[in-house]
Amino acid sequence: MKRCLAALLLIFSVRSISTAQSASSPSSLQFAELGDFKLRNGAVIRDLHIGYRTAGNLNAARSNAVLWPTWLGGRTEDLLPYVGPANVVDTDKYFVILVDAIGNGISSSPSNSNAQPLTTFPEFSIHDMVESEYRLVTEKLGITHLYAVLGVSMGGMQTFAWAVTHPDFLDLAVPVLGSPQSTTYDKLLWTADIDAIELDPAWNNGVPVRPLTRGPALAAEIDAMNASTPGYRVSQTAPQYAAGFIAQVRKNAPTDGGSAANQIRQRQAIVSLDLPAELGVSLEETAAIVRAKMMVIVSPEDHVVNPEPAERFAKAIGAPVVELDSLCGHMSMSCVSIGPIVAQFLDRPSSVHSQTLHEAAGR
Repeated sequence: MKRCLAALLLIFSVRSISTAQSASSPSSLQFAELGDFKLRNGAVIRDLHIGYRTAGNLNAARSNAVLWPTWLGGRTEDLLPYVGPANVVDTDKYFVILVDAIGNGISSSPSNSNAQPLTTFPEFSIHDMVESEYRLVTEKLGITHLYAVLGVSMGGMQTFAWAVTHPDFLDLAVPVLGSPQSTTYDKLLWTADIDAIELDPAWNNGVPVRPLTRGPALAAEIDAMNASTPGYRVSQTAPQYAAGFIAQVRKNAPTDGGSAANQIRQRQAIVSLDLPAELGVSLEETAAIVRAKMMVIVSPEDHVVNPEPAERFAKAIGAPVVELDSLCGHMSMSCVSIGPIVAQFLDRPSSVHSQTLHEAAGR
């Protein structure tokens, strides 16, 4: 899924705008050391560190900070092509904070924790990711308000959580192919992924005895099947090339136990995502908490993150919904250019209204 999202974001850039870098180029990877971090479930991540990069300059009023957290398995380096002068997030206007979400292999994760390796690393939630990012922003960077939060897929889930859990802390929110609540279909997908990994003969109940092969490869096949739509895959891969396509999907799957444990823990966070349940209210009542102006981007054919909760959430607060008309499903940003409308919303939020963006010609 990480490689697929990195590929789809190639079209996320503002096609008609230069992506040239300048003095506003992103910083190298940095870390915020947050000490022992208590999770919502009562468990503790020991010596939590959060990876991040920044770009642009914080203005004198400290009012132009934009936070962009990573998607499932994604890393901040994957976001670097989309920030810069006159880019999706214009660093001549905004101070951008790219954040590595807990469990991605850069920030504290099962794969890099000495104190809590592999499955001894506690289960965490999307909410916990947001709280770690809040502490990064306030304690490490000394920022008391964000101009905007945006994110793709699991990053979009974090964006919804930011808008609900810290409603007065941000002005704008742009969840892209995200959700405030995992549906039964979503849970089925992610649980199947987890089951596939854990059924690998080498997994050994979380203490791998050798490199994993079958489990992560099967999970990758499940993800590849759901990332787009049947129509898209049939149109893109002729039957005689199916074996090669499947072989490439399997080849990209990790085989080390640490990466597999990262995949499991981040997927468990997605399975547990349910902002209304956290608050004990309906989805519409949850949406009513939001103070930020929001633009919600969904794909009606998304087989990875079902769009229904996001659409209901947007309707409850009258937020514009941008639908991506494409058979590419969760990978619709590889077929529909959304960079310009995101840049427009950041600059002039009141100018964006609900609309459908159609598939780009010649994909």
